[in-house]
Amino acid sequence: MAEHTSKQFDAELESVRSRVLQMGGLVEEQIIHAVDGLINGDLELAQAVIQNDHRVNAMEVSLDEDVSHIIARRQPTAGDLRMLMMIIKTITDLERIGDEAAKIARMTKLVYESDRIAQPRFSQIKFMSELVVDMLRRALDAFARLDPTAATQIARQDMQVDEQFRSELRHLITYMMEDPRTISMFIDILFAAKAIERIGDHAKNMSEYVVYMVKGKDVRHTSVEEMEREVLE
Repeated sequence: MAEHTSKQFDAELESVRSRVLQMGGLVEEQIIHAVDGLINGDLELAQAVIQNDHRVNAMEVSLDEDVSHIIARRQPTAGDLRMLMMIIKTITDLERIGDEAAKIARMTKLVYESDRIAQPRFSQIKFMSELVVDMLRRALDAFARLDPTAATQIARQDMQVDEQFRSELRHLITYMMEDPRTISMFIDILFAAKAIERIGDHAKNMSEYVVYMVKGKDVRHTSVEEMEREVLE
């Protein structure tokens, strides 16, 4: 980024960008712990995720206020305004990812606190979670380096996550049809899988904001091929 006449303005921008990355690190930790809790039946870990969700919310509120103050004081234009808009949108998606992690933890408590009559298998959910964590890391790295090239890879990974979710949905429906007594438990697992799928959507959103910041082009609701062409121009 170009330096400004006001060094204080540069410091303010760098501060909020750094704190967005800190928020991203916390959210990534929340996802990993939530999925570990689900797979391993660790109710204490699940409860810790639920209790830590307020930290994610507090970071969003604090960053949102600071960005609003910067806009009011500095009245930024062009690239600076795009940067601040990207930050506002990114922290919103990060907060929603935190909500999805907390949802996974709540579903974990429902799955393991009830009397289970079947042993669920989480191999597909584990694979989905590894994909979305990688997507989030790539999106945060693109944010840090203002590099739009990762957006197309993240979009392709999101398509893979969607396919994995559809496959998991088919499996869960099959299990429920075979033994209706498992319906309640498998619905809870389905909600957890859907939360992971939504995390992928939010990571994809974040990568698209980087394209908007660098290229000045809104690539939401476009195909991967269109996004790729925009990034390469």
